[in-house]
Formats: sequence, structure tokens, C-alpha cells
Amino acid sequence: MGRRRQQEEEEHEEEEEEEEEEEEEEEEEVEEVEEEDAEEEEEEEEEEEEWAYSKCTGKRKALLIGINYFGSTAELRGCINDVENIYAFITENYGYDPDYIRVLRDDSEDPDDQPTKANILAAMQWLVEDAETDDALFLHYSGHGSQMEDTDGDEKDGIDEALCPVDYTDSGLIVDDVLNDILVKPLPLGCRLTVLFDSCHSGSALDLPYMYDADGAVIENSALEDSKAAILEAMQAHASGDMEGLLRSARNMSLVATGRASAAHAKTKKEKGSPADVIFLSGCKDHQTSADAIEDGEATGAVSHALVKTLTEEPEQTYHQLLINIRTILQEKYTQIPQLSSSHPIDTSLDFIL
Repeated sequence: MGRRRQQEEEEHEEEEEEEEEEEEEEEEEVEEVEEEDAEEEEEEEEEEEEWAYSKCTGKRKALLIGINYFGSTAELRGCINDVENIYAFITENYGYDPDYIRVLRDDSEDPDDQPTKANILAAMQWLVEDAETDDALFLHYSGHGSQMEDTDGDEKDGIDEALCPVDYTDSGLIVDDVLNDILVKPLPLGCRLTVLFDSCHSGSALDLPYMYDADGAVIENSALEDSKAAILEAMQAHASGDMEGLLRSARNMSLVATGRASAAHAKTKKEKGSPADVIFLSGCKDHQTSADAIEDGEATGAVSHALVKTLTEEPEQTYHQLLINIRTILQEKYTQIPQLSSSHPIDTSLDFIL
């Protein structure tokens, strides 16, 4: 009996030890889960966007690029005029000092002022290299825009947008991913960069995550909305006999169906935003062309002319009003639809500043 009781006591002690070990293991697991949750919360907090509007009270710098592609089969007429008009506009109305403005144009006799790929990239780096909070930087580009296949999965339509330097046939294009890397990512919190691209296929040429509709609201990304847009585009293309548009809408519907469009938007939102205050006005949607026009007897880019015209007539406008007024001026003669996008969500009822 004594042995049996001793054996039972030993077995009981072993059971208690096992229970204690199990409890310790459970406690360790709970602690690990809590630590993991805390780490995830910290990561989420770090990932939360931090940004600030610029007061635009610091230094002002500008880069103006105009390319007519003289002597080429794709020669334009109004791009250099655009640069001259924008130069006069920002110096006379917004306090930009000529000493802090760089101009690249392909009628220049100075090789350093030719809008080659190397010179454009160097000038863009000059524009942002010493940027500080509340600075106001401005970039204007008037020339050809193009498109090419997206290779990194950040485009909803599977296509990258690009600028065409004067030597693009030899040196290649400047793709939107590169533009974002050079112009947007280096900027500090609360530094303003305003960009105007008067070029074809420029709608999302800076890869900024927030775009705005005619009501001034952010265009929400969803499979349903993307599907509606693709179907509407297909119907319009079919009605007008636009086979290229029909093929494009079919491709877009395929991208929506496979989930690539949503994944691309999420990637752009995560990787292409900025703590800076970046505002982008483009001459048209990604699939559209931007007109080389005649206004007031002068060759000009349609959206460059519209911007100067509306802000000259009404200097104080909100972002929403500016977008609507530019579109209204253009819709009288042109089919292109200018776009407004930003590096962070903006209140489009605020006054536009440059």
C-alpha cells in the first residue's frame, strides 16, 4: 500500500509539473502574440502617412522645359512659347526670381541648356536638391509624352507614362517611376512642388496616389468603379468606332478582373506618396493626347495657355475651381481632359498657391 501511495503521489507530482509546464508554454505563447501585435501596431503607426501643407513662405525655384523637336518628323510649334509665357507669368505674379529659374529649350545655343535626357535629369535634381519645409518649387514641361509597358506592377492599366527628351531616339525616355524617384521621394515634410505637364499621356506621369474628379473629390479605387469606367469607355469607343479605345478598355477590364488594378493602386499608395506637398496638373488623361494649339494667334500648348488665362483673369481660385476652369476653357475646342493629382489627400476647397 505504501509503495502504491508513493507511486500515486509521484504520478500526481508529474502531472502537476506537466500542467505547470503547459501553463508556462501558454503564457510564453500569449506573450509572443502580444509582442507580435505590438510590433505590428508600431509598424502600422510608422506606415501611417505623415505630411503637411506647405506655407510657400520659403525660397522659390523653378525649372521650365520646352521642346519643339526642330527638324524631326514629330516637330511641335508651341512648346518654347509655353516656356516663355510661363516664365513671364511666374516672375510677374508669384515672385519667382530669375536667378533661381532654370530653362531648358531646344533652340538654345548653349549645350547645357538643351533639353537632353542628361540635362533634364540633372536640372530636376538641381530643383529639389536643397529643398526645405515651406519652400515652393515649380516644374513646367511642354513637349512630347509617351507610354511603355509597366514592369514593376504600379500601373492600373499596365502601362508607364514617360517624357520625351530632345534626344529620346538615342538616350531613351524618362519614365514616370524615375520622375517620382527624382522629384517626389527626396522632398522633405511640407515642401511644395507644383508640376504642370503639357504633354500627351501625362495623366499619372508622376505616379502620385491621389487623383481628383470634377467635384474635387478623391477618385476612389475599387474593382466596381474600375469595372464601370472600363465598360463606359468600351461603350464610348464602340459608338465612335475607336478600335484603339475598344482594345484599351478590354485590356483594362482584364486587369480589373485579375486584381492587378487594385494591387497596382495599393502599391502606388504605399510607395509613391510623400510627406511633401506635391501637386500635379497634367494636360490630359493617360490615354489621351494633348493639343499643340493656336491661341490668340500664337502657337501654344492648350493646357499651358488655359492655366495662364484662368489665373490671370481670376488669381484667387481653389484647387477645385482651377481644375474646372482649365477644363472649361479646353472643352470648347479640345477633347483632352486635364487631371489633378497629389502626393497626399488635399482639401480641394483650399486656395491654390504657387
